[in-house]
Amino acid sequence: MEEISRKKEVVKVKVLQKEFGYVVVSLGGSPNQYSIGASQTNWEQPTAPQGLVVSKSYFDLAGLTMREKTLFFQTALVQQNGLPTITSGAAGDFCNVYDVMTSSPMTDAELQVFPGNANFAGLAGTATTGLTFDQTIFARARTYSLTVDLAASGYMPKISDHQLGSLSPTASDRIYCYRIVFVNAAGTNKDIAIPPARYILSADAKEEAEYEYLMRLKRSYELQQSHDED
Repeated sequence: MEEISRKKEVVKVKVLQKEFGYVVVSLGGSPNQYSIGASQTNWEQPTAPQGLVVSKSYFDLAGLTMREKTLFFQTALVQQNGLPTITSGAAGDFCNVYDVMTSSPMTDAELQVFPGNANFAGLAGTATTGLTFDQTIFARARTYSLTVDLAASGYMPKISDHQLGSLSPTASDRIYCYRIVFVNAAGTNKDIAIPPARYILSADAKEEAEYEYLMRLKRSYELQQSHDED
């Protein structure tokens, strides 16, 4: 824990970190038959869409919320060890990587539609995550694609990068973390390796006025109870 001086007030900044291991998404002998190859930590493959894999974790903040503290976030970032790589790839093969930290849990069904709508409302009649901007502490959407120039190397350079988070304060006793990978490659017999990542949050733990804290706590409780996840 680091102490910094701000306007003659000593503020304690808590730094949290969570690691996600690498994962290899394998394209088999038939088009659109993806599976999880070598991997670290808890990677899962939903039934749909093909090419999607997910890893879940969370920051446990119960020690702070028991002391009636609210977390005011200073920074949120993701460290990543290099670029995704692909074996036997062709120009145009790509993968999308989504790094998400939220104050509200997402169901498996919501994780499956996150690549399409993220934390936006979406079109009427379409499936959405239900995740709001305020509930999204941090979210990053990146696309990597194999280019003609780098086809021989197998490295997939980043071609887009979008930030979707709010850094909104929370009284929740958990911050839910999701790393979502969607792969799309043509042909067969390919391996796409996604490198490990580290999620980092730094926040001030402060006491709020009683009414503001109780309302924030009530809202955090309602959001967590809407999804019964342990």
